Amino acid sequence: MSNENKKLFGTSGIRGKIGTEINANLALNVGKSLASYLKNEGTVVIGYDTRTTNKMLEQAIVSGLMEGGINIIKLGMVPTPLVGYATLKLGANAGIMITASHNPPQYNGIKLWNPNGMAYTPIQEAEIEQLYNSKAYGNVSWEYIGSVTHNTEIKKQYMNDLLNTVNIKKGLKVVIDAASGAGSELSPIIFRKAGCDVITLNSQVDGFFPGRNPEPNKTNLQNLMKVVVATGADLGIAHDGDADRMMAVDENGNISEFDKLLALISKNFGGTVVTTVDAGLCMDEVMEKVGGKVIRTKVGDVAVAESIIKNDATFGGEPSGTWVHPDFCMCPDGLLSGLRIAEIVSKEGPLSKLLNEISSYFSIREKVVCSKEDKLKVFENMEEQLKEEFDDIKYVNSIDGIRLTFDDGSWVLLRPSGTEDYIRITLEAKTEEKAELIRQKCVFLIEKNLS
Repeated sequence: MSNENKKLFGTSGIRGKIGTEINANLALNVGKSLASYLKNEGTVVIGYDTRTTNKMLEQAIVSGLMEGGINIIKLGMVPTPLVGYATLKLGANAGIMITASHNPPQYNGIKLWNPNGMAYTPIQEAEIEQLYNSKAYGNVSWEYIGSVTHNTEIKKQYMNDLLNTVNIKKGLKVVIDAASGAGSELSPIIFRKAGCDVITLNSQVDGFFPGRNPEPNKTNLQNLMKVVVATGADLGIAHDGDADRMMAVDENGNISEFDKLLALISKNFGGTVVTTVDAGLCMDEVMEKVGGKVIRTKVGDVAVAESIIKNDATFGGEPSGTWVHPDFCMCPDGLLSGLRIAEIVSKEGPLSKLLNEISSYFSIREKVVCSKEDKLKVFENMEEQLKEEFDDIKYVNSIDGIRLTFDDGSWVLLRPSGTEDYIRITLEAKTEEKAELIRQKCVFLIEKNLS
């Protein structure tokens, strides 16, 4: 693909396979583009997760930034939330995290952060993309080339601030599965400092992710589920590759339902909370009970963060375990999310009891393989086809994909993944039969359009 029509950004920064989509030349030119966007002055912090291709991309992007007059603060291998935090606390003009988050090891990517620790918005990304495609880089002369410094002290400050944010009752037994990713070093240390009895799993740094795939879902967390039971732990905490996400396993070895876990934490914040179009009914029910309010927005942490700021919300999160804590920083933080769940469990637990108090519905999350090129084709007249297929649609929300709400409260969301070659189907229904019927009809329509 030529630079003239290069689409850089997806739902969560720039991401793709090394060699075919992501390479050192791209990173170099993204660095030049960001330098131009920052008017060729200022400071940028940069960190990376455990992937084997990180240093290659870091060196390239740093070269592009330095050529454009930008000073660099290197953080080394750190979780994504530490990059957002460092951008805020060090007064930097921007932050960069080199990561492909939950994607397999052959992927990598670049995500950009604002001075307040929030990810770049789609408007900002479009400006970077325009600079990248036009090659309108504003280089500086040799005497103004940027400098490089290293900062290791910010890790200590981050840990101290996290520990001052929570108050966990001593002795909680926690198993931490960091997927050999960016949370492998800091997460176990922080939980121990918070007074937890910590057992580690997949917490050796390894960019090949030998223990499990970095996405924290039920399929990949089977070992964590078993270890929690075998060790008599109160809680299991799992991170993705860059530790901006968190998923919990209860004391019985069951992975928490995504929506229920989000509802549990939201209830503790109260007020106005923000979530995405793929979050379930239990959010609304739980917040109504505590006199709170739910606002839904597009999928993606930046959409959640923007809505938090706009609506002065107390908290925001996606069912995937990507949660934003505005009282701490506008960057999603899997370590803080884990600590806050641990705090709730230590005071009100066990986790299974807390989650069982929240209403359950039959839910299905499914992926249908679909190339980037075919996604447009599939969605071309999907809304009309869905309206023909279902005769009990109450209303349609097309803020992000197509979400149908039915007369009985059931709902389904069809949405093209912004990071992978899938169309995601997410749905909830009050009966298993209704859930399966919705799923079958949606899969049928997608496959029909693909053929």
